[in-house]
Amino acid sequence: MDENRLTLPPLGFGAFKIGRNEGIKYPRGYELPNDADVERLLNDVLDIGITYIDTAPAYGLSEERIGRAIGHRRDEYLLSTKVGERFEDGESTYDYSTEAVSRSVERSLARLRTDVVDLLLVHAHRNDLSVLHDTDVVPAMQQMRERGWVRHLGFSGYTADALQAALPWADAIMVEYHLENRVLEPVITAAAARGVRVIVKKALASGRLEPAEAIRFALSNNAVDAVVVGSLDADHLRDNFRLARHVRHV
Repeated sequence: MDENRLTLPPLGFGAFKIGRNEGIKYPRGYELPNDADVERLLNDVLDIGITYIDTAPAYGLSEERIGRAIGHRRDEYLLSTKVGERFEDGESTYDYSTEAVSRSVERSLARLRTDVVDLLLVHAHRNDLSVLHDTDVVPAMQQMRERGWVRHLGFSGYTADALQAALPWADAIMVEYHLENRVLEPVITAAAARGVRVIVKKALASGRLEPAEAIRFALSNNAVDAVVVGSLDADHLRDNFRLARHVRHV
């Protein structure tokens, strides 16, 4: 087995809600937790046994809160962040240039209080195929890996065409996949056949689906490596973790 290959646990913690509550797609709004609550939650996440945390610069305060709360426990978890999207003053802006990618990763490392990110993902906008065809984001990310700032590269997108185009170079893809949206199932299968890791985002359809059923559905597909779930309730995360382990028999 390739020791350098990315290995993911079945359940990851999506860190959107600890950093941002503007421009959300959840059916109900929520108060942004304070620093003490975030520190307690993130340490609970690790104590529960959830060892994969996903964040992004576009997630508001998320990166800096992760670094402040659990940076001292960095060797206990896999960490993914993203490049390409920023969210400021209620709006997203996108920049996939070489300079922007380098600047973004440097800032993320500082905020996360780490020397290296385990997985760096393209944070693509809706016209995701153009991000791959018309920008320098992939070679820029490959430079980040050569520099030793990231270990693995991936693509978080929307369309089958873009995700398929990412498979030759990506170590992982992040896809929306749930009971109400199975359109990317062929890409998920193709990725697994190539040894590309598959991470499911929005498995709960942004809070519309019942967690147990949704997690069970996603992880019952053996081509899926991990499901990322965001919650501000440690008890819910503990239940989700137990379910994920049960489905995967670990």
